[in-house]
Amino acid sequence: MDEAIISAVFQAKPSRQEAKADVTSRIAREIIDSEATARESKTERLRAARLAKEAAAKPAPEPRKTRRKG
Repeated sequence: MDEAIISAVFQAKPSRQEAKADVTSRIAREIIDSEATARESKTERLRAARLAKEAAAKPAPEPRKTRRKG
């Protein structure tokens, strides 16, 4: 038989510890990904609010330049 078919059909099952580790890793990645997505959306929302506030604010008057005597 073909080597690929044999390896696909007769795969060794992971041990109980490996299975638990895989589940833990998968769940941890899901949590990290969801937190990253939430952080990115919050950053975008705050950036948009800051840009809107800056656009609505009056420009600050430039300070007057004084000449030094001397």
